[in-house]
Amino acid sequence: MKELRYDGRVAVVTGAGRGLGRAYALLLASRGARIVVNDTGTSRHGEGGDAGPAQQVVAEIRAAGGKAVAVTDSVASADGCQAIVGAAIRNFGRIDILIHNAGINRPAPLREMSWEQFSATLDVHLHGAFHLVREALPIMCDAGYGRIVLTSSIAGLYSQKNLAGYAVAKAGLIGLSNTIALEGAEFGVTCNAIVPAAVTRLSEGIDTSSFPATMTPEEVAPAVAWLVHEDCKSTGEMFVALAGRLAKAFVTETRGVFREHWTIEQVAEQMGEIENSANVAVFKPVPRGFVDHLEFSFKMARGG
Repeated sequence: MKELRYDGRVAVVTGAGRGLGRAYALLLASRGARIVVNDTGTSRHGEGGDAGPAQQVVAEIRAAGGKAVAVTDSVASADGCQAIVGAAIRNFGRIDILIHNAGINRPAPLREMSWEQFSATLDVHLHGAFHLVREALPIMCDAGYGRIVLTSSIAGLYSQKNLAGYAVAKAGLIGLSNTIALEGAEFGVTCNAIVPAAVTRLSEGIDTSSFPATMTPEEVAPAVAWLVHEDCKSTGEMFVALAGRLAKAFVTETRGVFREHWTIEQVAEQMGEIENSANVAVFKPVPRGFVDHLEFSFKMARGG
């Protein structure tokens, strides 16, 4: 197979100073992409700031013969996202690829979690994605091309104790990704969600001694790089990448049960059949999952 390259493409990667984002930026740059390396250099809780991580990645890319610029504005504000996307246009004249990877985590039991802890996490992950896409999507659509990847999480699919803000943000990104995929389809813009896991700063405090050696950002990066390549036509999908395992995740439903009228007792009596997963239905968001879902239920109501 020919080497897949990104010559002439411009990629914005947020949270690219360390961990997963750094691996994405370095891999894309090694294949010819010009990179906007965005990272505020905060702690994993979103505190402080340091221009060093972003500048170091830029230095690595340039030392290898690539082209990159560092931007330390925060994705947590509309102005910051305007500056990030603006840096791509100002320095390289275009934006073809957007990978929103920046993230923080402020874990706490839900009964003890403050609004500030909850909202600050959403600001970076979910609101940041919205602000970035609002800046980048019109440019991509006008150009007739774009590749977007938003970063969800296992927590976004299944959650975990003490991760309310993180889980809500990551689940919300799945819905946003699907919307972007639907609205970008006619303009040649794709969007997918990556569900990655690797040992990074966000793993601090977790016992990783039993994790396999493949639990690295470098093992996730090729999947993300493929999703932003021009040959990749996948859109509105979720892909899992961790410990060397790549998989596709999707929402399923049981076929369910139809009755013209329900009582509480009938729901209770038929719960076993309602929950029966022997026969499932899957609706792909693109091109018309919403409508397909409705029509599936309508068909049952009509006796189909």
